Amino acid sequence: MASALIIGLVLTGCSSGISTGGYNPTTVPADFNAELTAASEINTVVVASVNLGPPSRSYLDKQAPRIDRQVTEYLKDNGYQVLPQREFSQRWNNLILVYGDPVDPTTGRVNMKTFIQIMQGVRDQMKEQTSVDAFVFTDIIEREVIFDQGINRVARWDGVSRKPALRGAGTGVSTAFNWAEPVSAASIQISIYNMDLQKLFAGVGGMELNDAVDTRSGNGFIRRREILDNDNFIQEGIALALHPLIVMDDWPGEAD
Repeated sequence: MASALIIGLVLTGCSSGISTGGYNPTTVPADFNAELTAASEINTVVVASVNLGPPSRSYLDKQAPRIDRQVTEYLKDNGYQVLPQREFSQRWNNLILVYGDPVDPTTGRVNMKTFIQIMQGVRDQMKEQTSVDAFVFTDIIEREVIFDQGINRVARWDGVSRKPALRGAGTGVSTAFNWAEPVSAASIQISIYNMDLQKLFAGVGGMELNDAVDTRSGNGFIRRREILDNDNFIQEGIALALHPLIVMDDWPGEAD
């Protein structure tokens, strides 16, 4: 069913080696079906080439292949076999010819009936032809965040804290600058489904601010030239999104 479509990975003895440096109240606890995950023998996974939800914004989606590669490496580093993404994408694209594209290119809306038909077809083929145990979906999602008031301007969301970036010829910010204006930020949502297309796990981690202070005008924010260009920030988001399936050092949420 649609509500039962994503993978579970358990490796509680491993650690990510990434630290966020203290408690962050915006940290999102994972949706983790521990009982079902324990019953699922997950050794080999594939990172899906499509979103579980609506398509990411175009300026975020162009970074999706790079982020998927980092998710793949993180899973491998923590003991999982990861099949090449083409094993998923080739079958998905072939089945689009049969059922049609589930995503409306005009509205971005997803026809879940078609999505499920294609996903079931991909599952059936990969179950027969590969060693895959689970499917990993990586959605890059957009948040609206606000900087803290006070001397130290920091935006906090989905477990991370980020200082503002600057864009433009200037180097300073006016004392009259409107810090209360919302800015765009990117997070990663990682969802895991077993071969029965039952959801085992879903987690979210913040990554990077998409907007910067416009030092040319001095009175607002503007889109950054390079979106999601900091690998350390991406890795932190991945570690947050997969905790506690893969335990993160100094996880910034409350004690499990």
